[in-house]
Amino acid sequence: MDTGWDAKQLINFQLLFNMRILLFFLMSLIIISGAGCYYDKEELLYAGTASVDCTTVVAKFAADINPIIQSKCATTGCHSTAAAAGGSVLVTYAQIAGQVTRIMQRAVVEKTMPTSGPLLPAEIAKLKCWISSGALNN
Repeated sequence: MDTGWDAKQLINFQLLFNMRILLFFLMSLIIISGAGCYYDKEELLYAGTASVDCTTVVAKFAADINPIIQSKCATTGCHSTAAAAGGSVLVTYAQIAGQVTRIMQRAVVEKTMPTSGPLLPAEIAKLKCWISSGALNN
């Protein structure tokens, strides 16, 4: 039976076909392996699930929270009365309590505040526990 192809053409066709199959599998492997890699923050993906045992964390506003806010947030050029970044002054309890959702998101979850770098884990735990207990003025 004559197919009209000589041996050289048939071999070239088979090589090209095999290369296409190999390329398809390699591309599939790259796509599948790349889809499983991400660098998202766990707190953003699973908000509220990062475990902090608030029964062991002391988080009182006057003794624990206010000093963190005043030393890390209400500084010159950030959230002080002189120049409040984003219009958010964080000096009094009322101002801080009015921003607890934003503080939780930016300082605890995203860790994008303060701009000088994230808070220490102990400070984050105190903020998280204070907010989750109702952000009391105690």
